[in-house]
Amino acid sequence: MTRIAILDDYQDAALASADWDGIADADITVFNEFIDGEDAVASALEPFEVLVAMRERTRFPASLLERLPNLKLLVTTGMRNLAIDMDAARARGVVVSGTSMLGYPAFEHTWALIMAVTKNIPAEDRTMKAGGWQATPGVGLNGKTLGILGLGKLGSQSAKAGLTFGMEVIAWSENLTVERAAELGVARVEKDELFQRSDVLTIHTLLSDRTRGLVGEHELGLMKPNAFLVNTSRGPIVDEAALIETLTEGRIAGAGIDVYDVEPLPSDHPLRSLDNAVLTGHTGYVVRELYEVVYGEAVENIQAWLDGAPARVLNAGE
Repeated sequence: MTRIAILDDYQDAALASADWDGIADADITVFNEFIDGEDAVASALEPFEVLVAMRERTRFPASLLERLPNLKLLVTTGMRNLAIDMDAARARGVVVSGTSMLGYPAFEHTWALIMAVTKNIPAEDRTMKAGGWQATPGVGLNGKTLGILGLGKLGSQSAKAGLTFGMEVIAWSENLTVERAAELGVARVEKDELFQRSDVLTIHTLLSDRTRGLVGEHELGLMKPNAFLVNTSRGPIVDEAALIETLTEGRIAGAGIDVYDVEPLPSDHPLRSLDNAVLTGHTGYVVRELYEVVYGEAVENIQAWLDGAPARVLNAGE
């Protein structure tokens, strides 16, 4: 019997999203809660031959992989997972395979947060449910400036939406050219100008050593007092302490945040107490349609491995 663990299924969606019964002679355990700490993870996962991980929710450094002697296959949703030490897995004979992802949910969530913070949707909802009426005026987007940090696939989608709302769209990233920006109807500006001019600034860059802390005290200090910051990319791109201080002191109007330095976000985290921050729990990429894709392909990957022909392998080496 093959022992399979599905990790970090916070919304209890995995089993209903794919035909797991198609895997013959399998014993499947679902972990709906986050397992905190390497010792606890090692203890919980030691018996399993196959693990299915949801993106970077659980980290698999070399030190943890060494403590999972039965592990043979690690399936991650997505075709990129910086939380897995691919070399260490390969050295231990562990196959790491990935799945497709959907390209639109994070873009949609970005604009859900933009609308929430500029139109005061959470506050208005609370007011209505408390029996009140019209708590605060929202902010119009037409004629305002949308700043995009990272004009890749998601940033390009956000640019098009901004133009549709009648916004002026500007962008910066280290490798962005004037010509590429112009193709999308966007003006390429320098980094400081991006923060100075944006009424809404949205982050769409990958987390790397180069982008960690890219938005810090200096950049936040350049923003207008009536500007909004939205981050659906990765938490550590923004200096979290600097952002909390900026929001607490009201030096920007607000923020829409889906990603954090530590996830799940601790229950006593100071961001949870800020009225000018709209928070979601890294749900930007999580939609029903995505679950069907990633868990469906996870089942395919497990079956392919059982058949001796692993599919979508991420750590095959050269």
